[in-house]
Amino acid sequence: MPVVLILGATSDIGVAIAKKFAAEKYGVILASRNPEQLSPLKSDLAIRFGIDCYSCQFDAMDFGSHQNFYQSLPVKPDIAICIFGYMKDNEFVSAHPDELVRTIGTNFTGAASILNIIARDFSKRKSGTIVGISSVAGLRGRQSNYIYGSAKAGFIAYLSGLRNRLFRDQVHVLTVLPGFVNTSMTEDLQLPPLLTAQPVEVAVALYKGVSKKKNTIYVKWFWKWIMLIIKMIPEPIFKKLRL
Repeated sequence: MPVVLILGATSDIGVAIAKKFAAEKYGVILASRNPEQLSPLKSDLAIRFGIDCYSCQFDAMDFGSHQNFYQSLPVKPDIAICIFGYMKDNEFVSAHPDELVRTIGTNFTGAASILNIIARDFSKRKSGTIVGISSVAGLRGRQSNYIYGSAKAGFIAYLSGLRNRLFRDQVHVLTVLPGFVNTSMTEDLQLPPLLTAQPVEVAVALYKGVSKKKNTIYVKWFWKWIMLIIKMIPEPIFKKLRL
C-alpha cells in the first residue's frame, strides 16, 4: 500500500486531500501541530476505507525538530504533500515583527526546511512525489497581501528549483496554485463565488496532478489566464492600481 504524508492535515484542504487519497487506497500519515485534533479523522479514514492511518505532531516553525520528525515516522511516505500556511491582514503583519516572522517562517522557511529533508530521502530512494501548495498571490506582488505573497513567491521558486534538481533521480515535484479557496483561513474575506474553489476541488485536482506527473496546476483553469493578464500589466500602470 503506497503511503502519503500530509503536512498540515487539520486544515480544510488537508482533510479533503486525506479523504481523497484514502478513497484511492493509500495509507495516510496525518501531521499537524495538534495531533489530538486528528484522532476523529484518523479513525474515520481507517474504518471507512480500510487503510493504515497514522497521526503525529509536526510544527512548521520548529525547524530544529524537522529531522527527528521525519526519522520517527512509522513508515516512510511515497508522496509528501505540504499544505500548511498562515495568512493575516497585510497591514497588521507589516506593523508586528512577530507576525512578519511567522508569515515568512510558516509559508516559506518551514516548508523548505521539511521538504529539504524529504527530498534527500526521496533522492536516495530514486522515487517519490513532493507536492507543495503555494498561491497565485506569489505570481505578482500586490499592495493587499505582498508579505504573504512574497513568501509564496519564494515557495514557488523553491519548488521549481527542487523539480529541476530531483528530475534525474526520478522524483516528481508538483506545484499547486489553488486561487481562492473557501476555508477557515479565508472565512473573513469577501471572495467572489465564481473564482472560489472548495477544498474537495483542490483535492481532486491535486490527485490528478500527481497521477499525471504534472509540474504545475491551477485548480480552476481560468486562474492561469487571469494571472497571465495580471503579470503582463506594465509596472508604471500596475503600481497605480488598487489590487
